[in-house]
Amino acid sequence: MKQLKAILLGCIILAALGCKKSDNDLETNSTIVNDNFKDGQGSWLIDFVDYPKGKEEEWEIGGGISKLPGPLDTTSMALRLSSINRSDDVFMFLKKKVTGLKPNQLYTVKLEIEFASNAPSNMLGVGGAPGENVYLKAGLTPIEPIKVLQEDGYFRLNLDKDSESLSGKDLFYINHIANGTQEATYKLLNRSGEFKGRSNENGEAWIVIGTDSGHEATTTLFYTKVKANVSY
Repeated sequence: MKQLKAILLGCIILAALGCKKSDNDLETNSTIVNDNFKDGQGSWLIDFVDYPKGKEEEWEIGGGISKLPGPLDTTSMALRLSSINRSDDVFMFLKKKVTGLKPNQLYTVKLEIEFASNAPSNMLGVGGAPGENVYLKAGLTPIEPIKVLQEDGYFRLNLDKDSESLSGKDLFYINHIANGTQEATYKLLNRSGEFKGRSNENGEAWIVIGTDSGHEATTTLFYTKVKANVSY
């Protein structure tokens, strides 16, 4: 009987240790964003940089929650961003603050994005292709991404995103926005990427996703889903 009790006690201890390990795994691998814009914009914000102050109307800069365009489901909502890239460098982006992270922690981020693009593949365009020369970038940063007015009259980002397909210290190249067809028709695309980013001293960080355009014409995208997982 004593031997049986000892065996049972050993099993209980092993089971408890197993549960403890599982809890630790959950702490080091967590989903911090899992948003579907059909439910609205939520706490996501949008902004634009690399254009001159006062030219918002001329460059048709803007966006917000909007219905998806045809031939997609026009009853479903998405987060729309649009501009005419007259500077050959417009960066239009969305951002969201996340909390509850470990302070000053370096994380590995696995990001999944779904968006609608009407940029055809392998097509010539003004200044660059409408698909392959519009570069999708993302990052996790300890400070809020904001526009800063420079002496030359242009708004620039306060983070290092580098240019075109190059990754910066803060934002990293993921892919382009070509829709995989020869037609300028909206298709839902899925893009994923992995990069590193850091939280601030309060355990906060900003997820930022945007497009660095080398196509000197109109780009209009409809973001539908964003999911971000972090581990350390």
